[in-house]
Amino acid sequence: MIKNRIIYNELLNQKDSSKISFLIGARQVGKTTLLNQLYEKLCIEGKKKGLFLDLDIFTNFEKVSSFENLLNTIKLNGYEEKQKDYFYLFLDEFQRYSDFSIILKNVFDNLKNVKIYASGSSSVKIKSQIQESLAGRKIINKIYPLTFAEYLEFQEKISLLEQIKNITKLKGNQLDKSTRELRKELENFMIFGSYPEVALSKIEKKPKILEGIFDLYIKKDLIEYLNIKKIVNVKKLIEFLAINHGQKIKYEDICQVSSLDYKEVLNYIEILEETFLIKIIRPFYKNKNKELIKVPKIYFMDSGVRNYFIKNFNESNLRSDFGHLFEGFVISELIKEGKENIKFWQNKNKQEVDLILEENKKIIPIEIKFKKNLKSDDEIGLKVFLEKYKLKKGYLVNLSTQEKQEKISFILPYSLNLFIFK
Repeated sequence: MIKNRIIYNELLNQKDSSKISFLIGARQVGKTTLLNQLYEKLCIEGKKKGLFLDLDIFTNFEKVSSFENLLNTIKLNGYEEKQKDYFYLFLDEFQRYSDFSIILKNVFDNLKNVKIYASGSSSVKIKSQIQESLAGRKIINKIYPLTFAEYLEFQEKISLLEQIKNITKLKGNQLDKSTRELRKELENFMIFGSYPEVALSKIEKKPKILEGIFDLYIKKDLIEYLNIKKIVNVKKLIEFLAINHGQKIKYEDICQVSSLDYKEVLNYIEILEETFLIKIIRPFYKNKNKELIKVPKIYFMDSGVRNYFIKNFNESNLRSDFGHLFEGFVISELIKEGKENIKFWQNKNKQEVDLILEENKKIIPIEIKFKKNLKSDDEIGLKVFLEKYKLKKGYLVNLSTQEKQEKISFILPYSLNLFIFK
């Protein structure tokens, strides 16, 4: 069964744009699969002329290592300079070659009937290359691990997908009983994460697959591509972040644990974020300068990867960190929806709101509770924030209650976009 990602149709719709379509994301999240599906759809089924090259293979890179080589290569594969339709060129793992963006620029400027799709693992270097040389010539598509809905599709849980579509119809405060199957799958999702290969594997094989994903990340991204020398120190940094997932972290503490200086810690954390391993969540202030100097929270983008580092794949009733995992799940689902401007809030009285989402000049506060039974205290942070900033609506994500009150909507976590962005 071919399992299409939600972003597949968006990528396919870019087939008529002359701009270069980049697929940027962590290793093993499905970029190559998406490129292959596009190639199959456009060039095999659609009979369009095209070529797929894996640039991890150096002999393939030689074929496109200069504008002249690239032009000769696509001509050998059917390209004609005066053809009216696009010739589709798919380039997998382009990021290995630092000057390759110049070649892509030359193709865009000189070959108006060549459409390029290119994938790469994101990094600081790629970002700077693309921004500098391809301004106005690119579409950047961020590819993440699976959403919860995609995960259910990969699991072929069709009945649960139907339940998600109807989730907004539910009302009451004992909905954990009606949504027991969804809850079970959600917990599996938070324990083992959402990488496609992990989702498709049996439970006993999932930890080993996660180990392989991280080993490849260390070897390919950190050592070979970014040329990081202090791998042992960086692994200690990552392990410290995993232990403190979703908590406020002082960079001075990371320095002490990892034996790295402050500047190195800042640099490596930036790299980890740019390679989609983590997400830095800063505190919300009207004064934006304060956001940069206050202590942030750091979440792993994939909970399975995080659990691999702490070697804990236990169920929720056997661990004390599921609240933070639940927060991380909500954050990652929002980011996969393209909502990246996320903060948290805490006042001097220690009253908190887990997430502050800034969307189209709107401020949306979201509290997150991994609970079946809510108490009035669970709403305090939201109420204080709504009053302070004169806002009309906040959300409380939980496991069993779904109802609208005057200012707070209680919602289930299974399809946040149906509630918050409807």
